[in-house]
Amino acid sequence: MTHSEADLSPATPKKNIVQTLELDLRLLGMIGAFAVLCIGFDLVTGGRFLTPRNIFNLTIQTVSVAIMATGMVFVIVTRHIDLSVGALLATCSAVMAMTQTQFLPNVLGLGLGHPLIPWISIAVGLMVGTLIGAFQGWMVGYLTIPAFIVTLGGLLVWRNVGWYLTSGKTIGPLDPTFQKFGGINGTLGATGSWVLGLLAVAGALYGLWTSRRNKIKHGFTVKPMWAEGVLAGIISAAILGFVAVLNAYEVPTRKLQRMFEARGEVMPEGFTQSYGIPISVLLLIFIAVAMTILAKRTRLGRYIFATGGNPDAAELSGINTRWLTVKIFALMGALCAISAVVASARLTNHSNDIGTLDELRVIAAAVIGGTALAGGLGTIHGAILGALIMQSLQSGMAMVGVDAPLQNIVVGAVLVLAVLIDIIYRKKTGES
Repeated sequence: MTHSEADLSPATPKKNIVQTLELDLRLLGMIGAFAVLCIGFDLVTGGRFLTPRNIFNLTIQTVSVAIMATGMVFVIVTRHIDLSVGALLATCSAVMAMTQTQFLPNVLGLGLGHPLIPWISIAVGLMVGTLIGAFQGWMVGYLTIPAFIVTLGGLLVWRNVGWYLTSGKTIGPLDPTFQKFGGINGTLGATGSWVLGLLAVAGALYGLWTSRRNKIKHGFTVKPMWAEGVLAGIISAAILGFVAVLNAYEVPTRKLQRMFEARGEVMPEGFTQSYGIPISVLLLIFIAVAMTILAKRTRLGRYIFATGGNPDAAELSGINTRWLTVKIFALMGALCAISAVVASARLTNHSNDIGTLDELRVIAAAVIGGTALAGGLGTIHGAILGALIMQSLQSGMAMVGVDAPLQNIVVGAVLVLAVLIDIIYRKKTGES
C-alpha cells in the first residue's frame, strides 16, 4: 500500500467510555439531572432530603404515578393522549372501597377482615378499569373521535361517577391486607429485601450474559469484557445500594413497642426492625419488567411502535390499528386500577380528591422520560425515572417550604423545558 493510499483508508474512530459501554446519552442526562436535583435539595435542607426515611417516602409516593406512566408511554407512542387517568383512578378506588366496605359484607355476607375481601375488591377494580379503558379506546379507534376529546370528557365523567358512588364521603378504613399494597403498611423487611436484591442482581447478570451470547451467536459486535464487567458492577451496586438505603430506615421504637404490646409480649432491649422494600415498589418493578418485555419482545409491542412511527404504513401492512387502540386504552385502564389500589392503600381510605391532577403528572413523567409527543419513541424505564424526578422536585420544594402555587409553576416550567431539550436532542441526533 502506498503512502497516499494509507492516507485515504478510513480510520476506525476511537470510542469514549460511554460509547464503549453503549450507554444511552438521554438516560445518562436524566440520571445526572436527578442526581443534581437530589444533591441540591439535600444541601438546601441541611441533609434531610437524602435520608433513608425521605428516600423511602419518595419511593412509595412515586409508585402510583409511575405505574400509570408506563401505560401512558404506549398511549403517547401511538399519537394519542389520555387525560382521564386521574379520574379513572378515582372511580376504580371508589368501586374497590365500596366493594370491600359495603357490597361484600352487606350483600354477600363476608364479614370485615374476611381473607377474600381484598382480592375480590382488586379483581372488581381491575375489571372496571379495563372495561372503561376499552370503551374509551373503542370510541377513539372505531368512532374516530379524537382521544383528546374522549378522555377530556372522561376526566369530567369518571371523577363525578366516583363522587356519586360514595355520595361524596371518605370511605375507610380499608381492609388491612389491602393496605399492605400502599407502602409503609406492607414491606418485605430486611431479610426479604436482601434476598430480593440478590435475586435481582443474579437476574441482571444473567440478562447481560445471555445478551452477549446471543450477539456472538448471530455475528454482532460485542463490548470488551472489561466493559461488560463495569456495566455489571454498576448495575449490581445500584440494586444493592437501593436495598441498603431502604433497609437503613428502621421502624420507630414506639411503633415497635405497640406491636409487641398488641401481641401481649415485651419488646427486648435494643430490638430494631427495618422496613425494607415496600410491596408497592415491588409491584412497580414487576409491572416495569412486564411492560418492557411487552414493548420489546412481543408482537403487540412491535405493532404499537410501528403504528406510532407511521400509522398509515402500519395499517397498509395489515395491522388492525383500531383494535390496537382498544387494547392500549384497556391496558391503560387496568394500570389505573392498579394505581388506585396503591394510592388508596397508602392513604388507608378512599377520598374524593384522590388522583387529582394525576393526569398531568403522568403525562409529564412520560414526556420528561423521553416519550416523543409526535409518536413512535418512548421507554418504560424513562417514564419511571421521569415520575421519580417529578416527585423529587415536588417533595424537595415542599421540604424547603415553597408554596404550592409556586411548586406548580416550577413543575410546569420543567415540563416545557424537558420537551424543548428533547426536541433539540432529536434534531442533533437526527431522530424523527
